[in-house]
Amino acid sequence: MFEELQPYLPILIPLVVIQIILLITALLHLNKHPQVKIGSKNLWTFIIIFLNIVGPVLYFLIGRGDE
Repeated sequence: MFEELQPYLPILIPLVVIQIILLITALLHLNKHPQVKIGSKNLWTFIIIFLNIVGPVLYFLIGRGDE
C-alpha cells in the first residue's frame, strides 16, 4: 500500500503540514479571543476541525472577531 502512495507523498506531506498549522493557529486564536463575528465559538470549533483546510481559512476570513 505504501508503494501506491509514494508518488503522491511530495504533494500530500506539505498539505498535511499546512492543515495542521492552520488548525492549531485557528483554534488558538479562537480560544484567545472572546468574540466571533458570525455564529458561536462552538460552531467555529466544529467548522475548523471538520472542514480541513477550508474551515480555518473560513474562520480567518469571515469568523474572526474584532481585535
